[in-house]
This record gives sequence, structure tokens and C-alpha cells, in this order.
Amino acid sequence: MILTGKSIFEKIKQNEITIAPINDKQIQPASIDLRLSDHFLTIDGHKESLITLDTPISYREITADNGTLILPAHSFILATTIETITLPPYLTAFVEGRSSIGRLGLFIQNAGWVDPGFSGQITLELFNASELPIKLSVGRRICQIVIAEVNGQADPYKGKYLGQTGATGSAIYRDQ
Repeated sequence: MILTGKSIFEKIKQNEITIAPINDKQIQPASIDLRLSDHFLTIDGHKESLITLDTPISYREITADNGTLILPAHSFILATTIETITLPPYLTAFVEGRSSIGRLGLFIQNAGWVDPGFSGQITLELFNASELPIKLSVGRRICQIVIAEVNGQADPYKGKYLGQTGATGSAIYRDQ
């Protein structure tokens, strides 16, 4: 069952879920909007000539100047949310881009579910599918988190991204 925004906010007040910091404007009918932070990562094309799934990759860290970042047309960047999320073992979540932003050509994903027991900031994969650059503003409501109950109590997430802060690059090479 997907929780309503009001139910999520009640669980935040009862310390069952952490989504912080948060304000009333972020509460939606069946989700909570999350905001864009000022920390970004991009694959360092000067150090990498090929991406493989077996070895770590070099990223270049970017901080938004004056609260904005210009994402060139047809380019990809990792971003992060301002909010830190903590879920108990009986709740899971997924993150979706906001439709109004997607209609401009900015695709926002986070790969897969936010597992029960996860704690940390959410890394977002942003792709500008537009023919034009897109100006991103720090603090803008960029995506939404939808929270659902799981059937029973799951084993809490203990994976490689637990406790992540800031935009976090791929650690797929650790899956070997």
C-alpha cells in the first residue's frame, strides 16, 4: 500500500521515518517532494576512455556556483537531494522525477528502490534530453519520493550506498 503525503508526514512526526529537512510545501497527495542540493558529479572524460562495470571510474566533483548549474543539452550528471532519508524495515520507497520537469526534457531517476532500512541522501541521475541547456537551481523541488509498506518486516538494507552523503558515483565494480 502506498502511503499518502499526510501519512508520511505523520510518520515523520512520530520518528518512524526521517525526511529532513522538510517544509509543508513538499507534502503532496501521495508523496513528498525532494529538493536539489548543490553537489554534483560527472564522469571525468579526461581520465576515462572507457566505462566498464568491473573497475572504479573517476568522477569530477562540481558545486553549483551561485546556487545554479547549467546542464548542457544531451548530457548526464549525478546530483543529490538536500534531504536525508531514513526508512524502517517495514517501508520501502521509490523516487520519481516531477512530471512538469520531465516535460521540459530533464529526466530524473534514481536507480531502483530505496530499500527498507536505507539511510542517506538520495543520488539522482539527471539527463538533459532537450536540444537546449537547462538551468538547475539549488533548492528547487526536483523529484518526489513515494513510500509503500512491505509485506512484513524486511531485512534492513546493508548495501554499498548505506549512509551516502552527496552525489555518489557507481560502485557496481564491488559486485564481483
